[in-house]
Amino acid sequence: MVIVAIVVCGVGGLVVLDRLGLFGSVSGKYSEDISRYDGGEFRVERVIDGDTLIISALDDNGKPTRIRLWGVDTPETVKPNHKVDHFGPEASQFARIMCEGKVVRIGLDPDRSSRDRYGRLLAYIILPDGRMLNRLLIERGFGYFDPRYKHRYYSEFATTQSDAQAGRRGLWKDVRDKDLPFYLRGKIKLPGR
Repeated sequence: MVIVAIVVCGVGGLVVLDRLGLFGSVSGKYSEDISRYDGGEFRVERVIDGDTLIISALDDNGKPTRIRLWGVDTPETVKPNHKVDHFGPEASQFARIMCEGKVVRIGLDPDRSSRDRYGRLLAYIILPDGRMLNRLLIERGFGYFDPRYKHRYYSEFATTQSDAQAGRRGLWKDVRDKDLPFYLRGKIKLPGR
């Protein structure tokens, strides 16, 4: 009987700690994000860089919601204590042209967490013309397919990057291994080399 009570208390304690966010994304928060954002349409107030933007909806903290694009990583332009990366300004400018000031539809991945470690909403951005910004950034060579995290478009984005590399589009025209994100350096064959 004592063992059962200890197990019940232990499991109950773990549930409470999980809901407080100790073990990562809070399941209740994830559910709230799905109902609040998934499929919703919001105005893009500002593009911070190629893969991060702010939409018009206020987040739980009362500040505008920050979005981190799922599955794509663009070269850095505003990261503290970091130089501006090769093709970063071009990626940011492309994202601004495509979505800043426009109403976009937000897509979340129902099988994955909806937040990154910085609290940004991980999302797919569907532009007014129906195209997905995440895919376009990779397709046009403004960003890299990010293989570190699985998501519903993982295979498609990998293929899209291979096509962009072969076509030497955007950053693939003259990127060097040292220009690549740390997780890709020495791991991919660069076009024309």
